[in-house]
Amino acid sequence: MRKTWTVGALVLAASGGTALAASPQPLVDAAWVKANSCKPGVVVLDVRSAIDGGSQIDYLRGHIPCAVYSDYMKGGWRVKVNDAPGMLPPVPQIEKVIGDLGIDNNTHVVIYSAGTSATSMGSATRVYWTFKVLGDDNVSILDGGYAGYTADKANPVQTGMVTPKPATFAARYRKDLRATQAEVQKAMSEKVALVDNRPSDQYLGINRAPVDKRAGTIPGAKNLPESWLTVDDGGKFRSAAEIRKLYKEAGVPTQGEEVNFCNTGHWASIGWFASHEILGNKKAAMYDGSMSDWSSNASLPVEQKIKAE
Repeated sequence: MRKTWTVGALVLAASGGTALAASPQPLVDAAWVKANSCKPGVVVLDVRSAIDGGSQIDYLRGHIPCAVYSDYMKGGWRVKVNDAPGMLPPVPQIEKVIGDLGIDNNTHVVIYSAGTSATSMGSATRVYWTFKVLGDDNVSILDGGYAGYTADKANPVQTGMVTPKPATFAARYRKDLRATQAEVQKAMSEKVALVDNRPSDQYLGINRAPVDKRAGTIPGAKNLPESWLTVDDGGKFRSAAEIRKLYKEAGVPTQGEEVNFCNTGHWASIGWFASHEILGNKKAAMYDGSMSDWSSNASLPVEQKIKAE
């Protein structure tokens, strides 16, 4: 079954606070968020942006009660390094982004995006991956996103801006979750599982994303498109059993060393989340530079399986 908290699974401290009996699960459901969004120690983070058809205007018009806002595309979650536009920011920079949202190391963060597609959920998974890379395990994603939450008309929404009180967040960087270009090159030579989470046309080299210098994929990579990992390419993640079947179909192992990539580390974060968090493969990493970084280095090979011209 998909790991999703229900209200009944929550154990509150005797004082009425939000202390939990177990570590936060990767996915929480709308019922949990409805019951806990405004409680001390919980920060619900709305990351809707242009990538999923959302913006701060949408947040102001309606959001989960007490949720704070940070635009995924403009809020400092990703920076351009050389020709790669989706890299993890320097640690002090991202620490400030997080702290300014009222999040410290004891905060349980629950992230949500619009929830309209797998690509939309990638905003939540990429921010989730960022917290994990920074050593924070006290984080979850709202399964189904905002669309799933508002599907139940009984769930309350709030308008206007919630202004957080700045806090201090201190990172404990985990390099095992992030693959560099050199590490991917080594993984390729050692036949480590490389998983291309882009649509098949980009994987095959039929079409090329504008951020990539060359069409195709990293030699030896298997294709497992991001749209496979949510139900009908929507905001709900598939169950672990369903995902295992899809991994088998794609020829991707469910355990052992694995590097997920795409063009800029957005779709790849969905693949990483499915592997590392839903399937429990703790040896899965993500290459945030992905093909935008790899293809810009002319000395690195790119495999174009089909040439359309």
